[in-house]
Amino acid sequence: MNAHTVTFRLPRLGTLLFGLVCMCLMTACGTVFHGSLQDVGIGSTPTGARVTIDGIFCGESPVLARLTRKDVHQVRIELDGYLPYETKLVRRASRWIWGDIMFGGFPALVVDALSGALYKLTPDQMQATMVGQTALNELDGGLLLAVVMRPDPTWEKIGEMQALR
Repeated sequence: MNAHTVTFRLPRLGTLLFGLVCMCLMTACGTVFHGSLQDVGIGSTPTGARVTIDGIFCGESPVLARLTRKDVHQVRIELDGYLPYETKLVRRASRWIWGDIMFGGFPALVVDALSGALYKLTPDQMQATMVGQTALNELDGGLLLAVVMRPDPTWEKIGEMQALR
């Protein structure tokens, strides 16, 4: 009878570590399916306002901005003749956290938290209604009084307000 020898080789440490890292990445549901970036729509009424996010000009409204999910973002919308509109986009835990907990456990949570895929920016759409810098008041006799920060150069100036002492 012939004897056969069966030899098993244990994988090298590098191969084991590589496999472990791949397994962790594949179980991070948010990173795989949700991604670390999010598109946020920003509009204004009227349109054409300057949109800056985190101090960087992004274009004139309407704008579709691709932003990192892991950061809080400061949005500023400006249009000549209107008061500036400012708000923050904040991060909240996304529903993909449940996939991490059920299928990936702690390693998946860590991967998604580091990549930002664990979060969702809110609001994901925003519409700024710009408020003019003009205060109007109709006085007796049909005279319309307008107080503005920047007057239109075509207007006829009939008076000027003075500070009280």
